[in-house]
Amino acid sequence: MDLTTALLGEHAVLHTLLDRIERAAPGWDLGACQEWGRLLEAALETHAGLEDRLLFLALEPALGTQGGPLAVMRLEHERIEGAIHRLAAAADAAEARRLLAEIAATARSHFAKEENVLFPMAARFLGTGRLEELGAEWAAARIPQSAHCG
Repeated sequence: MDLTTALLGEHAVLHTLLDRIERAAPGWDLGACQEWGRLLEAALETHAGLEDRLLFLALEPALGTQGGPLAVMRLEHERIEGAIHRLAAAADAAEARRLLAEIAATARSHFAKEENVLFPMAARFLGTGRLEELGAEWAAARIPQSAHCG
């Protein structure tokens, strides 16, 4: 499977998680907001790490690191991470709910940029073969060694 297809699949799962949070968060107390924030952090952190390590690094020779789409993608990762850290330290439920909404909005915008701009660039600059190699690296990172047959 090519890496962008794998990342699209992760986006679908993350959208479902964000949907759940957005629907339920208005009724949550501070503890519930922070608990869901930890879940979101775990999901987004591993996703962003794989994007950066596999896709962004592979695109650097073509797109550079100063300005441009990769700089924007990395800045958005930092914004999401910062909001998650502020959520963990939130003083009350209202602040925590506002931060969850900020994280969701930033993540959704980020995913849209990747899907509509960065992934097509990856297809153009990296090609099918390289994206499939990166997809195999993604699978190796995502599938525990104990799950492999053999």
